[in-house]
Amino acid sequence: MNAYSDLSMKSEDVLRVELEEFRREHRDLDEAIAALQHKGTADQLTLQRLKKKKLYLRDIIARIEDRLYPDIIA
Repeated sequence: MNAYSDLSMKSEDVLRVELEEFRREHRDLDEAIAALQHKGTADQLTLQRLKKKKLYLRDIIARIEDRLYPDIIA
């Protein structure tokens, strides 16, 4: 994923589609982590990797949202 480097080159429509994709992937990871924790079958390294990817996606989502919906101080 190289979402950081080319945000400025993408149109708003493309960013909106990618935002929904990243949100879906983030939600799926959240569900996977919860299921693994509930079962108690996952090792800590797997959970740590999934959580790290989830945080990475959250950062990308925040950057796209900042680009699409900038804070305007009136």
